[in-house]
Amino acid sequence: MSDHDAFVTWTLNPDADFRRGHYSRAHRIAFDGGAEMPASAAPSVVGRWADPVGIDPEEMLVASVSSCHMLTFLDVARRAGFLIDRYADAARGRMGEVAPGRKGLVEVVLRPDISWVGPAPDAEALDALHAASHAACFIANSVKFEIRVEAPSPPAAP
Repeated sequence: MSDHDAFVTWTLNPDADFRRGHYSRAHRIAFDGGAEMPASAAPSVVGRWADPVGIDPEEMLVASVSSCHMLTFLDVARRAGFLIDRYADAARGRMGEVAPGRKGLVEVVLRPDISWVGPAPDAEALDALHAASHAACFIANSVKFEIRVEAPSPPAAP
């Protein structure tokens, strides 16, 4: 197996009132490969104490699901003999109640828009490619919420 590291750093601003909850949720996340990004709680969760520039944990999880599905799909499609030159996804996660008084992501919907070079799979084959990708995706195998793919069907052959 492998390890995957992230380094999360937050520092209290000198003018903040931590005891009253009046402090910025902005922080930094660094990864072992050197990439860094600004992060924060979602504005919908903590209002003005969020940094709207920062990526919130919910967005990161939705992006992880989308990225993992895409990377797996590219490999599954390649092995099935298809050639893709573009894959774009407008993924969306939905928060909801997961237990009384507890919220969490209850669903992630993937909306891949795929450009094929040469013949595209028919609707049945496309569904099978997405199903195989979902089953093999490490992130999908790690979460308990529903993940749906709403991919448009390829155009019918003339």
